[in-house]
Amino acid sequence: MSKERLPKTDSIEELAQFWDTHDLTDFEDELEEVPGPVFSHDMTVTLRLPANDAAAVRKMAHSKGLAEAELIRSWVLEKLHAS
Repeated sequence: MSKERLPKTDSIEELAQFWDTHDLTDFEDELEEVPGPVFSHDMTVTLRLPANDAAAVRKMAHSKGLAEAELIRSWVLEKLHAS
């Protein structure tokens, strides 16, 4: 009887189904350490603004109790979802 192999897929759903029915310790000889994140869902974007615009954003954000990045992120998402 041959030993079952780890699935070769990037599908989170397929991997979840596999691990719901298998035990990690049965595959210890196939595991390898990964130095960084495997799945990355977010990306950082750098934004340059003139000093007076950055100050206006900071003032608006603080008046709403938000960090500047949170306010800008909400604006971007609002614009994207309106399209």
